[in-house]
Amino acid sequence: MPIELNGVGFTYPDGSRAIGGVDLRVDDGERLAIVGQNGAGKTTTVKLMNRLLLPTEGEVLVNGASTAKRTTAQVARDVGYVFQNPDDQLFAADVRSEIEYLPKYLKWPDEKREERCARAIELTGIGDHLDTNPKDLPSAIRKFVAIAAILVSECRYVILDEPTAGLDSRGLALLHGMLDRLGDEGVAVITITHDMRFVIDAFRRVVAMADGAVIADGDRRDVFLDDDILRRSRIRRPDAAQLARDLNLSRRALTVDDVVELVP
Repeated sequence: MPIELNGVGFTYPDGSRAIGGVDLRVDDGERLAIVGQNGAGKTTTVKLMNRLLLPTEGEVLVNGASTAKRTTAQVARDVGYVFQNPDDQLFAADVRSEIEYLPKYLKWPDEKREERCARAIELTGIGDHLDTNPKDLPSAIRKFVAIAAILVSECRYVILDEPTAGLDSRGLALLHGMLDRLGDEGVAVITITHDMRFVIDAFRRVVAMADGAVIADGDRRDVFLDDDILRRSRIRRPDAAQLARDLNLSRRALTVDDVVELVP
């Protein structure tokens, strides 16, 4: 069952309108990147997906049920949210306790708890740090600890807020491998990010937002090669696409591989 936003709007108590008229659907196993400048409405949109916020207009459905009729804890079992700053999420004295907190809270049988924890640890590559206080780890590793603490659950949707921030090449490779594994398992991944290279490398479907509204929703090539969408959402054309234009190779080139194929 999907996540559905139907005519969704959100206005803060001070009267400022964050988003309005948003229609969006995310299906099982899908990868979706939401892009746009600060203030476009990206964060508000994804927080509505797991009930960190409730819409002031329209309806958000998760697996066919309105988030307004469920608690945040109930929705979080379906939709996990990994914050941009892992320090907003981590609280335990060591990594092992962080990963095991939810299974113990839910009183899962030992076999299930061990299986889910082992999966989360493997997916995020944090096995060498289980006895370390998360505060003593580099920020990039803390980010993967925060991800693991979400992946240990049985959620079918995972929201990643700026997941590439602070990652080196090894961390990026680990992140890409994790996304592939989650896709194989049918887990949908939604990201909000300013890292357009990451979007192009890892996501097919892209939603562009501007001024609290969805202005484009489609294949990454259609979004990133449309000058009007780039202008309205105030995002940069990818470097490879710009290079292809500068060299008069093709206006449809998007990736480095596209450019390599076009070079005589």
